[in-house]
Amino acid sequence: MSSVVEAMTDLLNFPETLEKLLHSTSRHDSGRGGVANFPADILDTPKEYVFYLDVPGLSKSDILVTVEEENTLVIKSNGKRKREEGEEEGCKYIRLERRPPQKLTRKFRLPDNCNVSAISAKCENGELTVVVEKLPPPPKSKSIEVAIS
Repeated sequence: MSSVVEAMTDLLNFPETLEKLLHSTSRHDSGRGGVANFPADILDTPKEYVFYLDVPGLSKSDILVTVEEENTLVIKSNGKRKREEGEEEGCKYIRLERRPPQKLTRKFRLPDNCNVSAISAKCENGELTVVVEKLPPPPKSKSIEVAIS
């Protein structure tokens, strides 16, 4: 009886387990020079798509936002550690335990209704906000009834 209960519990938790597995392999760096992903939230509003990405420790000069192949939004960082303020030449760290910014890359396929020439980005307080405007919907065709003589 307990094996049936365990099987049902595993089955009910399967989506959570699958999500953890997918996110744990795609979100974090492998530790050997691999490329990690930015965690992202995407908001769909009536006029635009808004991408919110966590980029702690990175400034706007560290991030590159481009559009490739006409509909792929690409966000990258160079992942280089910067010298601390007040650090003098000839000084060296004895221990570095804080994680340096990683090489991060994230690609998003944009829907057909995006205006790729009207994309803006802003980086403040460790959060990158990318706004992609939507194109106006195509006008609906009118049907006109013609009288047959």
